[in-house]
Amino acid sequence: MNNLAEDKRYTYADYITWDDETRYELIDGIAYAMASPSRLHQKISKKLLVQLDNFLRGKPCEVYHAPFDVRLNANSFDNIVVQPDVFVVCDESKHDGKSVNGAPDLVIEILSPSNTRYDIFTKLRLYRKAGVREYWIVNPDEKIIQVFILENGKYVMSDYGDDDIIPVHVLDGCQINLADIFYDTLELYENEEMIKQKIIEAMKQNGINNEQIEKIMNSINF
Repeated sequence: MNNLAEDKRYTYADYITWDDETRYELIDGIAYAMASPSRLHQKISKKLLVQLDNFLRGKPCEVYHAPFDVRLNANSFDNIVVQPDVFVVCDESKHDGKSVNGAPDLVIEILSPSNTRYDIFTKLRLYRKAGVREYWIVNPDEKIIQVFILENGKYVMSDYGDDDIIPVHVLDGCQINLADIFYDTLELYENEEMIKQKIIEAMKQNGINNEQIEKIMNSINF
């Protein structure tokens, strides 16, 4: 995720006028362009979405996925707009038809090489401050999920591995079996890594420097 025009500060009113061909998030008024997700990212996102959607059928809470705007401070500066990979909202009054205004009840972010530090540190702070009651960070490489539960204004963390079943704290009775989420992702991840390394080696052999290689790899969603 690349920082754009960091000397400027924007609000949601600016954000909705931008070109739809590029996805952005606003963090404290700073615009960040978002890379397209990888195949592995999409597989995991889809599985989580399906499990949550099946559980919520006929219930008041709803599950959504990116791209869909969440305005974490819509009632104040309105300068934080994020697009979580998967999220659940139980308060119908937070919807305005185009965005969610306020904190979702559950947010799930899936790590990738372009967003790891961003999601672990920056969004953790934003979600805690906004009052997101449950926040998951999914690590496809390690096949683990870190779950953060909001208690007395602070997050309490638990780790879950690929053989575990996660009880969803904000959805009574909902459980996510990680064996179903990660069962066919390891081979896919290894294949993608092999392809990535072959591309990088080929570019190095043709005299392309590391800075140019990084830009090229980001542009092709590695």
